[in-house]
Amino acid sequence: VQLQASGGGLVQAGGSLRLSCAASGRPFSSVCMGWFRQAPGKEREFVAAMTWRVYNIYYADSVKGRFTISRDSAKGTVYLQMNSLKPEDTAVYYCAARITYPTYRDYSDYTLYGYWGQGTQVTVSS
Repeated sequence: VQLQASGGGLVQAGGSLRLSCAASGRPFSSVCMGWFRQAPGKEREFVAAMTWRVYNIYYADSVKGRFTISRDSAKGTVYLQMNSLKPEDTAVYYCAARITYPTYRDYSDYTLYGYWGQGTQVTVSS
């Protein structure tokens, strides 16, 4: 599985960006795709995740109501629409994939995601 993230950039507070993560490789018969972020000096943080087939969706409390994760199964692509961006959203955003179904106890555990994209920088100015 190869993941290619894109769509980051510089935006003013209150603005929007859409990140894309194109996946290629083995069929995604039971894979969950997620987005994580890491700001300088901070630990990697869960943002959102969704499963390909069962269509379960998870969000971090900090982004609920502002970010939306979606997918285009035909293209093998997952999106993260980010609205009402805040300076604290500034980070490198990574897409990730796991080959096991998440549970409500482990969907945010980045150690369970075995495949990672290269990261894309999102900077929100105040």
